[in-house]
Amino acid sequence: MSTPHRRRKWPVVVVAILAVVALARCGHSSDDSSGARPSAPKASGSPTPDAAGGATSTPGVDQDPTRYGPQVVTYAKKAGVNPRLLMAILYVESYKPHDPELERAWQRIKKDSAFGIANMHKAAFDEAKRGRDFANRNWDDLPGNPRLAIEAAAWHLHDLTAQLPAQRSGAHTKDELLALGYNAGAGNMAAFARGAKPGPQAQSYLDRLHQNWDKAGDAVKQRG
Repeated sequence: MSTPHRRRKWPVVVVAILAVVALARCGHSSDDSSGARPSAPKASGSPTPDAAGGATSTPGVDQDPTRYGPQVVTYAKKAGVNPRLLMAILYVESYKPHDPELERAWQRIKKDSAFGIANMHKAAFDEAKRGRDFANRNWDDLPGNPRLAIEAAAWHLHDLTAQLPAQRSGAHTKDELLALGYNAGAGNMAAFARGAKPGPQAQSYLDRLHQNWDKAGDAVKQRG
């Protein structure tokens, strides 16, 4: 999940992390000097199963959110939020690679980083899971588990909806305010609802939401 102060470009150190991850994967398929037979390498682009038996992700492959249309529709309906909004947020949050190994490596450097295809921070995930079907899951289960990420994001949007002020200025639609809340937090969302002008970071997030709005609608219509 985005924050108002997050930079959109990853530091150069990420290049080094990518190299470490790539080397680690290559090492898994190399001969073991101890004489043990190495495991057969997976085919390129093969999916990694969710530990809970749910959806799968494809490490190292650009994850187009369109493929998650059915899950988006399912969990958005359960949470009572707009599937198109949830899908648009996934598009906006797809700016970085969602490779599980890379995410965990980056988190060891940047402790407050976000996990999963919906880029959720730990505090947001822990709040969203309370009393829900995934209450026994942990935030660090998100990498490589798009189903869980989508479910958590849907319920987070549900909770943000309950925090919208009854009286709003009308400058933004409900879905726009929820997207701003997802990016900047509930407090800022309430301020925007009452007429405060979004800052450059929040406005950039809203602009990208608008840019992805049409294809998000197509994705949930075609895959839902």
